[in-house]
Amino acid sequence: MNTPHGNSITTAEHTIAMIMSLARQIPDANVSTKKGKWEKSKFVGTEITGKKLGLIGCGNIGSIVVDRAKGLKMSVQVYDPFLTDDKSKELGIEKVSFENLLGSSDIISLHIPLTEETKNLLNENKLRLIKKSSVIINAARGGVIDENQLAKLLKENKIAGAALDVFNNEPVNKEYAKKFEGIDNLILTPHVGAVSYTHLRAHET
Repeated sequence: MNTPHGNSITTAEHTIAMIMSLARQIPDANVSTKKGKWEKSKFVGTEITGKKLGLIGCGNIGSIVVDRAKGLKMSVQVYDPFLTDDKSKELGIEKVSFENLLGSSDIISLHIPLTEETKNLLNENKLRLIKKSSVIINAARGGVIDENQLAKLLKENKIAGAALDVFNNEPVNKEYAKKFEGIDNLILTPHVGAVSYTHLRAHET
């Protein structure tokens, strides 16, 4: 069975889930409450209505993210050299330069393959263009972000948060995960963005 776009919806929905989890600090609030704490003042969420979502790449998955994000009343801008003007008009999004997107987006989500051109696309210099109040989502491919620099800037509160489903080296082990220790508002999932019961059942039939 050849289903090249079969996991697009699943991955796009995981992206939205990670955005919401960061905005509402759901993972940390869950752990805290399960410990019998009641830290309402600690977990004050951020509304995503009206926030500017910047997509790096807008192919099949990115286009679905656009649709879902607009349903959540977010504004969307995109950096994608391959996106045509007609397609951007159809999606109702704004095409911007890479630097403009990094400097003006509240949420930055990557939807690009790993190639020689995209490896460490978000390096230290590019990461430093991002607003201190912004967050980064990567459910695309490991290697497109310099993870060491991202961890450093998160620890320095130069970036507000991040959610990663993919990593430079997989599977992640205890030694590898040490770089992420002690970082607040960081969500890590084990490359499950493309996996769902719906997707698994499709492959079973």
